[in-house]
Order: sequence, then C-alpha cells, then structure tokens
Amino acid sequence: MQGAPLSKRGVPTRRASAAVPLPLPQPAGEGVPRDQPPALPPANERGGSRPGGAIRAGAAAPAELAFPGPGLRCAGTMCGIFAYLNYRVPRTRKEIFETLIKGLQRLEYRGYDSAGVAIDGNNNEDKERYIRLIKKRGKVKALDEELYKQDGMDLKADFETHFGIAHTRWATHGVPNAVNSHPQRSDKRNEFVVIHNGIITNYKDLRKFLETKGYEFESETDTETIPKLVKYMYDNRETEDISFSALVERVIQQLEGAFALVFKSIHYPGEAVATRRGSPLLIGVRSKYKLSTEQIPILYRTCNIENVKNICKTRMKRLDSSTCLHAIGDKAVEFFFASDASAIIEHTNRVIFLEDDDIAAVADGKLSIHRLKRSASDDPSRAIQTLQMELQQIMKGNFSAFMQKEIFEQPESVVNTMRGRVNFETKTVLLGGLKDHLKEIRRCRRLIIIGCGTSYHAAVATRQVLEELTELPVMVELASDFLDRNTPVFRDDVCFFISQSGETADTLMALRYCKDRGALTVGITNTVGSSISRETDCGVHINAGPEIGVASTKAYTSQFISLVMFGLMMSEDRISLQTRRQEIISGLQTLPEMIKEVLSLDEKIHDLALELYKQRSLLVMGRGYNYATCLEGALKIKEITYMHSEGILAGELKHGPLALVDKHMPVIMVIMKDPCFTKCQNALQQVIARQVSRLVSTVSYGEMFCMLKYDTTDHTSEMECDGDFV
Repeated sequence: MQGAPLSKRGVPTRRASAAVPLPLPQPAGEGVPRDQPPALPPANERGGSRPGGAIRAGAAAPAELAFPGPGLRCAGTMCGIFAYLNYRVPRTRKEIFETLIKGLQRLEYRGYDSAGVAIDGNNNEDKERYIRLIKKRGKVKALDEELYKQDGMDLKADFETHFGIAHTRWATHGVPNAVNSHPQRSDKRNEFVVIHNGIITNYKDLRKFLETKGYEFESETDTETIPKLVKYMYDNRETEDISFSALVERVIQQLEGAFALVFKSIHYPGEAVATRRGSPLLIGVRSKYKLSTEQIPILYRTCNIENVKNICKTRMKRLDSSTCLHAIGDKAVEFFFASDASAIIEHTNRVIFLEDDDIAAVADGKLSIHRLKRSASDDPSRAIQTLQMELQQIMKGNFSAFMQKEIFEQPESVVNTMRGRVNFETKTVLLGGLKDHLKEIRRCRRLIIIGCGTSYHAAVATRQVLEELTELPVMVELASDFLDRNTPVFRDDVCFFISQSGETADTLMALRYCKDRGALTVGITNTVGSSISRETDCGVHINAGPEIGVASTKAYTSQFISLVMFGLMMSEDRISLQTRRQEIISGLQTLPEMIKEVLSLDEKIHDLALELYKQRSLLVMGRGYNYATCLEGALKIKEITYMHSEGILAGELKHGPLALVDKHMPVIMVIMKDPCFTKCQNALQQVIARQVSRLVSTVSYGEMFCMLKYDTTDHTSEMECDGDFV
C-alpha cells in the first residue's frame, strides 16, 4: 500500500489490490519450546485472524469472527465468565463459592446449558496443592447444590489468598454434559484449567498435534486444546522460572478465532492470567486502601521481563511501582474477572476494560498488562474506569423477566436518550459527541449504517427520515454481508456502527475495515468503554441503561431516536426542512406518553398472545416506516418463542409471500395513517380474501389507535380503539 494517498486520518483512501503478507509470530523472550505445533500456512491462506497473519487488503473479515450481534447473540457471546481473586483478604471456601455462584447468576440471562467452577481443593492441613473441578449440566442452582455435596470439602477452610474461576456454557462443540462443560483441564491432575468464551477455529490442527505428543483428550470441545497446549509449553520449558503470563503468551500466538480466556494453575498458586481477542473481558478491582495508579502502563515483549512476580522490582527504565496496579504497602486487594459488567457491579464499580490481545496477569496482588506487539495506534495504558451502573438496574424487580422489565422501562429510557440533547422549547438538537465532526459529515458523499440483528433494524427504520433530513444517500448494511462483499469504502464516506454492547464481532470487524479505508467512523452504542466506542472517531451513547435481556428492546427504541436526532442536527441549517424538523421534534416530545399508551394494552396483548402461541408460523406485514417494525417484531417472536416468524414488506405480497397465506397461517399487519395507508389497505384485503385463520391488524388514525382482530373460523371480527371495544 506504499504510495497510496492518505486521508487526514493517515490511512489509504482506496482498497489495495495486492496481499500484504506479514510474518507469523513466534514465541520469544524466555526460551522457545523444543517442539512446536505443526507449521501452518499464513493466515491469509486459511482465513485466520491470528496477529501477524496476512489478511488481504480489501478482503472480507475472517470467518471465525463472524458472529451475530446483541439482537441475535451467538453461542460464543452467550457463555459467561466470572472469576474472583482475593489477595490478603481472608475468605472461607463457602464465601468463595457464594461469590462465584452469585457471579454466574448475574450471567444467567445470557443463556447456557451447563456450568462449572474450579477452586483450590486442598484444606488448611493439606501440604500438596491441587485444583478441584465441579461441573454440572443444567442451571446454576443445580451447580450450587452440587458444591455442597462434595466429599472431603471443608467449607470452613480459610484462604488468605485464593483464585477461583466459574463459567456458564452454551454448547458449540460437543453436547451439553459435565465433561464438555468448563472449566476445561490439561490433565487428570488439573495442572492447568481454563474458562473460555468464543470459538477456536484451528482446534482440530492443535488437537492432532497434541495427540501425536501423547496428550489424551476427554471432551469434544475446542477449548480443551488450550489447557493442554499450556501444559505442553510448560513441560517443554527451558527455564524453571518461566512466568505464567509467558506461557499464556506463547499459547495465544497459536490460537485462531475469537476468545476471552481466564487461566488458573497449581504451579502458580494465587495467580491469574486473562486475555481476550474478539470477545469482551473486564477486570474489577476493590480495596480499602489507596491504589498505586489509575493508569496501568502497557508492557511489551521487548521489555524481556522475566517474571511477573518481580515486575515492580525491576530496575528497567520506566518500570516502577506505578507499572502495575496494587494496593500501596502490599495491602489487601480483590480482583474480579467477568465477560459482562453486570457480574461485577455488586462488588465494585471500578473496572479495567481489556482490549484485543491484552494479557493481564495478577501475581502477589499486583496486576500488570502486556501485549505481544506494539503499534502506533495503541493506547499506552489502560485506565481504571467507573461504571455508571447501579445494582438495582440489573435486578428484575417485580417483573417476571428482564425483557419484560426493559420493555416497561422504555418511557424512561427514551427520555434519557434525549435528555440534554433535544431542546423542545427552541426546537434544537445537539449531540455533543458529533459536534466537532459535523462539518466533515456534512461534506461527505454518503452515509453507511452498519449493524447486526436489532441494530440493523434500527438503521432500516430510520433510513427514510435520514435521507429526507440529510439529503444524502443512505446505505444500510448487515455487517457480515458488508464484509463478505468487500464493499468499496472511501475517505469521503461516513460510516455508522450500531451495537448495544459495542462488542458485536462482525460490526467491530466492519469498523476496522472502514477505518483502513479512511472513512470517518461513528459509533452508536449503549456501553461506555466498549471496543466500538473506543475505536470510532466519534459517536453517540444512547443512554438506555443496562440491557440484561438477550432480546433487545429498549436499546432498539433508543438507537432509533439517536439516529433521528442525528438527522435533525444535520438539517438545522436547511430552511426548506424547518417545518418537517419541528413536526419530528414535537413527535419526540410526545413519544414517552405514546409508549405508555401502548404499554397500557399489556393485558389485552397477553390475551392475544394466548390465541397465537400454539401456531407453527406467523407472518408480520407492513410498509414504509413500518417495514422495520415488522422485521424487528418477527425477530423478537423467533428469539423468544422459537416460532418461525417472518417480516414481510406488504408491497412485495404478490411477488411470493402471498402464496404462504391461507386459512392455517396467522398474520399480523401494521397499518398507519401515513402515505402508505391506502396501499396497506389493499394488502389487507388481499390477506382477508385468502381466508387467513387469524388476522391482527394494528391501525393508527392520528391520535386514535385501533386493533382489529379477524377470525375466519367463525367469520367474526372486533376492533378495539383507545381501550374500548367498538
């Protein structure tokens, strides 16, 4: 790419056509093991994402990172990681169990089929250290009960320093059972154990290599190759004092795919090592005493630090007590590792967000972070951040499910999204995160909005109003398809990346793809400190509050409003659009009350659901602005009920979908008093003519909201308006 013109962000303006091969990284520093895993072809030849592997400029993202986002969460993101290290904080085994189980319970919403923990198995009088694994298929409650049934387990045993790990698994490789559950172990002595979120795509090659070296596998998982590879590196070490983090460093250089990993070992008691690539991981810290630093400097392999235990005692330049995080005076401190902030918030609100290829190690109560390679764009440190979250926000309260709670939080969440941004008196909108880039955005050639699942639907819902207000062409893209097509992106494009979590793998890969091509990148997320919020040039935080339910609800409405606010800000100087702007702003002002009106129909919607839930399939139809509503509604039905459901554009009814409509097919049709009203009425009559078994038509006539239910089995219909039957 040498010689290509650069944008002001310092990247090529157009795609390079040639491959850019980079050397495959090799272990270094403390001695290379005598036997290495088999030589693999460069990553660009096998689609890998390994650091240093060549990825053709302009090529699609590696397949192993192609995971759906929060609206359609994949198995890799539905697993849950939680770990707890207490240093000089006396805890009984029972208290440690309770902390680990409580952490897993906070992650139950993500979906899982089994759970497990790993703790020190030795009691106070035991001289030999060993790790005990307890794993159970089913709910965390079943695991909790199993813990207290263990023979020889002294629950009153005290540990001044201890590290325990816990995990909830959603099966990807191997059936749900105790053997395939995490933590996975290196051997029958449990010398190394690991918990893992994500998918290792080259595990078959690694497994084959390890089997040739005599390592026996007991599970069907991809994860088991990791602890066995650590043990292989340990067994072939050249020095006795090799550090735990150095072993992990060598291992992750051999892994392809996405992962968040936390390691525990009998050879390194009281130590923890955690790393991530393409899967979120954060560390919480709690201490009664003053901490050594608020900014943890990043160390690199070139520092040649021999042992993380001595990292703060070295005399190397810039290596002093501020190089690692610890309680001053070697006092008590606790560390919490989790894949989701909801598991940490009840213990502490002070966290460090790890970035891809960070390796965090805790030894003797000191946390250090290092990386394999240095690049110009690297942040030189990781800051301790304060979570703006409270425990009651992640509790269900009086609701039966998190999703139900979050649906009823929408009148408040939409207000929070607009608070301080929309001035209803002056009819003005200001998004502080975008104001410094507004001139550049107005000069752009087109807007590209990229997301997955629900986030994609929010983009579809606002495309029309954005085109109207910005007078720019707006492309809406599914992140995975955007990458697969090698979509041309140029420096005069502005690319929006929507993700509730800010960690959606496909969206994140698309972001990096666009940054490489010089486009201005804008993030729209609900998570402060997320990868997308850090890596974009500017962005909008939707302020919807924590969304615990797997099926996104309030984030969708807040994403919608955020994009509308962007359109309003862009059109502020357009005289011809002022009337339309004021109409939209007035609509935003009344939106919370309108949401409350819809929520007041909860009981009647529940009764309607009882009529439909036994159906095998369901069609949701609409047109214009309501097409996105149909897509999102169908997605929610699929996610929650496991019923086949499809969102259909009513204008395409005659071009295939009408063939599905008969007396056995229930239909929901959304009709609004808008320019598409007459066309939607025609579609409604076509559906009725097909003698559809159940038809629910939601109709809005200005201030009046009606719901028509038509049953062809007895040819009756009823219309409900404003809560009264007509």
